[in-house]
Amino acid sequence: MTPPLSPPSLLPLLLVAFNICFSLAASNSVYESFVQCLKTRSNSSDNISDIVYSHSNATYETVLEQYIRNARFNTSSTPKPVIIITPLTESHVSAAVICSNNIGSQLRIRSGGHDFEGVSYVSDQPFFILDMFNLRSISINMADQSVWVQSGATLGELYYRIWEESKVYGFPAGVCPTVGVGGHISGAGYGNMVRKYGLSVDYVVDAKIVDVNGNILDRKAMGEDLFWAIRGGGGASFGVILAFNIKLVDVPETVTVFKLERTLEQNATDVVYKWQSVAPTTDDNLFMRMLVQPVTLNKQKTIKISIMALYLGDVNSVVPLLAEDFPELGLVTEDCFEMSWIESALWWASFGKGTSPTVLLDRESYHVKFMKRKSDYVKTPISKDGLQWLWKKMIELEEPGLVFNPYGGKMNEIKETETPFPHRAGNLFKIQYSINWKDMGIEADKRSRSLVNRLHGYMTSFVSKNPRSAYLNYRDLDIGITKNWSYQEGKVYGESYFNGNFERLVDVKTVVDPHNFFRNEQSIPPRTIKAWNEKNEGSIPPSTSKAWNKSKPYVMIILFMAIGHII
Repeated sequence: MTPPLSPPSLLPLLLVAFNICFSLAASNSVYESFVQCLKTRSNSSDNISDIVYSHSNATYETVLEQYIRNARFNTSSTPKPVIIITPLTESHVSAAVICSNNIGSQLRIRSGGHDFEGVSYVSDQPFFILDMFNLRSISINMADQSVWVQSGATLGELYYRIWEESKVYGFPAGVCPTVGVGGHISGAGYGNMVRKYGLSVDYVVDAKIVDVNGNILDRKAMGEDLFWAIRGGGGASFGVILAFNIKLVDVPETVTVFKLERTLEQNATDVVYKWQSVAPTTDDNLFMRMLVQPVTLNKQKTIKISIMALYLGDVNSVVPLLAEDFPELGLVTEDCFEMSWIESALWWASFGKGTSPTVLLDRESYHVKFMKRKSDYVKTPISKDGLQWLWKKMIELEEPGLVFNPYGGKMNEIKETETPFPHRAGNLFKIQYSINWKDMGIEADKRSRSLVNRLHGYMTSFVSKNPRSAYLNYRDLDIGITKNWSYQEGKVYGESYFNGNFERLVDVKTVVDPHNFFRNEQSIPPRTIKAWNEKNEGSIPPSTSKAWNKSKPYVMIILFMAIGHII
């Protein structure tokens, strides 16, 4: 006969039972409280429960996982939201902000899920996700070449709707069609027309945002400071972006693309060296992205470069242009393909020739993988000796690659203070560090991240300094995070992303969200507010205390049942 459990041996089991029961009861109570609040606050209370998902919903995991774009944050150990809200109307968003604030829960805002560090859908504190994918309307006014696009729309959907209306207008934004508009534009946004037209935010003329009080504000109502901040400062620090009003840009009926590859044995070093001076200074209509990868060919380790280009014009213009500016590349007519602008969007997204533009409407075309990204800016060309040293290091590491994106052109004409994005004149090109892997688990994660971090370290002498600048939309938590939501912590990563513009962003944050409701690991901190736990040391956080008060009776009943079962 099994002897009865003694009090000391019973205690751990009681604690486990208590934690499980408390968590479940608190979660259910929070869900019920939130739904009731949403019904009260929303203009449309019908079927509110249909847009709010808790762990007990059968489709909870499906909703959560459909916009996770980095497999690193889709594991059994990844923290999951208490609730997911999928608003159908602007009033739902407004109510969700008010109710989340009342309950005391963090709110993470997801438009497309492409945040490289999963910040839009992961937190180590209890949190809700406000998932904007249903708010995806696109309204085009060809009379003034403007578009109202909601934050849950994707770039692919935006490009497709523009193409439906006109074959001679486009928009300067990214090449991945499944990226969400809200995050992309609020983080500045760039693509293969950056040298001709600049950034996505350079064409934002109005916006709609929900502030911390649940108010829906346009540009006039929010004021010029907040309007400035959300055009490159990351919207999630200041509110919930509902939509942007953007201006379209001219594109020719015929554009030209090409892709050329070289290895070290095919003068790759000379090509890369010359690219650094040509790509940022050549005709503004030409964008030449360069990928640098360690590869093994015929059992020989080497470096392969790939230059992918968009020229806003025909082949008869770009070939003689590069014959004069960049003879080392050896571009010939046969390397080039003429097509429409929308076809070039498909080409850059790696869709095959003849693919229908309707594929841009497919939100499931993105292949999710384990990945890590980092970024840098280069202000002076890397010498040939420096490049040859770099190649040796990359070959040793074997896996991480680099992507060089040239600036110049329009980027040199816009002041660094015009928007929060400061990396304008004086930057030759931006670097993206890239590593992908297939194996699941902590060891594979550590190994891959270590490799890309070592490559980032090797590049230190070649890139910007004081601060070492980085691009917000290539989010990298290695730069620094805030644990106490303090100004000093925020300054570490804030100055890397925004340079001198960080201080103005802090001033805006202090005015519009002084209690720091809209926050994440790399959000803009308010200048005058300390961390909640610094102000309330020793007390229970609001989200926990409110849930506990409402759940206490249920928890005690279940706890006594659990004790009886164990005994």
